[in-house]
Amino acid sequence: MTKEPLTAESSGSNNNNDKPAAGSGKPAMVLGIDESEHSYYALDWTIHHFFPPGTHPQPQQQYRLVVVSAKPPAASVIGIAGIGTAELLPTVELDLKRASARVIDRAKDHCSHVADVTYEVKEGDARNVLCEAVDRHHADMLVMGSHGYGAFKRAVLGSVSDYCSHHADCTVMIVKRPKHHKKPEHWRPFHKKEA
Repeated sequence: MTKEPLTAESSGSNNNNDKPAAGSGKPAMVLGIDESEHSYYALDWTIHHFFPPGTHPQPQQQYRLVVVSAKPPAASVIGIAGIGTAELLPTVELDLKRASARVIDRAKDHCSHVADVTYEVKEGDARNVLCEAVDRHHADMLVMGSHGYGAFKRAVLGSVSDYCSHHADCTVMIVKRPKHHKKPEHWRPFHKKEA
């Protein structure tokens, strides 16, 4: 099976029929993900608590999971335009698409046993992308990791989780990774080991 690179408009799915999950009748849970370990901890935590693997036949899962990653526009990564900037845009855009595809591929490894999951990469600021995904999927819950920024960094950079907790029209769960985190042994079978 060949993998197509994900673009800002594409999505992948573990649904057998690849139809939109909106008709599944289950409430949606949107999970925001990026390349950070905090993000993957939140994904593992969510899978462990809401989507545990079961014996066959698989138990009914309460939610349909929508994994969403935000890809920043290439122009925002380059910053202030200068001589030669236009030539960099295609290269930066390709790098951002590849990075987004790696994030989603890794998420797919973690979600291998989740029965009803879709993946989306949308271009834009993560704050807006996640709040729009909540609205688009009529989500009951938004889950995201906490990067654990201090007050100064949060004030300067802004906090995606803080923004979403105030603007998303659903319950927002922020999963904080413990400082000295060692994944419990019973979490390991939930996804393939990474190389």
